Amino acid sequence: MRHNHLVCVEDAIHACELILQFTLGMRDSDYYKDVKTKAAVERQFEIIGEALNRIKKIDISLLERIDNWEEIIGFRNVIAHGYDIVEDEIVWEAINKDIPVLLNQLNELLDC
Repeated sequence: MRHNHLVCVEDAIHACELILQFTLGMRDSDYYKDVKTKAAVERQFEIIGEALNRIKKIDISLLERIDNWEEIIGFRNVIAHGYDIVEDEIVWEAINKDIPVLLNQLNELLDC
């Protein structure tokens, strides 16, 4: 099945928005204790990484506009396959520092 790059971008945008929604108003200590939110957030990170991986297969040149796209895909792989080594502090940092930047860059891709 061939994937559409615009659908993949929209999926990644939606996943970023959900991460921000799930963690709105939380402090890091709240996040670390909330198993359900952590599971939901990690699932959305998996979706983001998979969406970017699909875009890579469709048109890798689109990813030139996404900072650290290779690391994002790698982060997805760690969450999916290295579930036992996922560090909450790293996920929390990604939520607060990386997701807003990524969301902006993904929205710019839709404008092209």
